[in-house]
Amino acid sequence: MIEIGKFNDLRIVAKNSDGLSLSDGDREILLPYSDVPKNAELGDTLKVFAFVNKDGNTIATTQTALAEIESFACLTVVDSSEDGAYLDLGIGKDIYVPVREQKRPMHKGESYVVYVYLDENNQRMLASSRLDKFIDEEYFDFDEGDEVSLLICDKTDLGFNAIINNRNIGLLYHNELFANLQPGEKRKGWIKKIRIEGKIDLSLQPLGYSHILDTKDVILKELKENGGKIALGDKSTPDEIYDRFQISKSAFKKATGGLYKERIISISDYEIKIVIDQLAD
Repeated sequence: MIEIGKFNDLRIVAKNSDGLSLSDGDREILLPYSDVPKNAELGDTLKVFAFVNKDGNTIATTQTALAEIESFACLTVVDSSEDGAYLDLGIGKDIYVPVREQKRPMHKGESYVVYVYLDENNQRMLASSRLDKFIDEEYFDFDEGDEVSLLICDKTDLGFNAIINNRNIGLLYHNELFANLQPGEKRKGWIKKIRIEGKIDLSLQPLGYSHILDTKDVILKELKENGGKIALGDKSTPDEIYDRFQISKSAFKKATGGLYKERIISISDYEIKIVIDQLAD
């Protein structure tokens, strides 16, 4: 079955005046010659994106779409009017966002996290920034401590909302963040807590003591590879620490504090230094 609004692996079955005919074995669609790869031959299988064009015809493209249907994505407005806005899909085909589906007015040049879906009436792709309508609040396929994929959404008084595994939504708290986040960023995250009411607390770092042990190993390895000292210490900024290790200042201090207690390193305001006998190991 050829899925509109998604990537499909289709076989070249014929050539005609407008392009190549691609088939899944049951149905054929056109791939215009402008999108045909060099050296494509009959019988080859191509990965293409299928969509309905302005004439109502289903066609294929080898260009990489920025989003598929039934998914959340961050897309940029290329045009807007009183009726709605158009988002760049990356294939020369824009996605329409009706005014009623805009959480707040969309403006040209700005990017927004949206949910992409098919219009049931004409099979054309549409998008909505009213994300709550498409969030699953009943089923979670993860447990506390699990690693998940995150898509950063809007900023709130408490922190940043983030889409979890393209299905659920959770919150990253401001006081636990160690780097500047922007809506549309994709991050690796962890489930910190699943509350009774279904709310989900998130973290950008693994949880538990095992993470501290891993971080200690990373810092020690970095020290040994850099002559036994690193220009980071107790008074270094969170951004400086994140740029070097991709961890929070809190995690850095826990790990270096552990290394200090083990008498492996010394710590000053702006430097950590490995002790001589450890450097020789």
